[in-house]
Amino acid sequence: MKPINDALVGQPGLAVVDIAADDATAFAVQNLLAAHCAIAPADRSTRDPGEPGVRLRCFLDLRQTPDT
Repeated sequence: MKPINDALVGQPGLAVVDIAADDATAFAVQNLLAAHCAIAPADRSTRDPGEPGVRLRCFLDLRQTPDT
């Protein structure tokens, strides 16, 4: 995964969440987050060779509700 840079979290209320889990759990966590705040969801997970499970990164904006 690419490093998190200042622009991604440069304002209060912005967050980057990296999830490490099995595929189904990673997307379930993303769906739970999406129910509580605005989110730029990931459409696929990545697998690091030699590491267990998958990784999924999503971007959250806690300043907005999911409806906006």
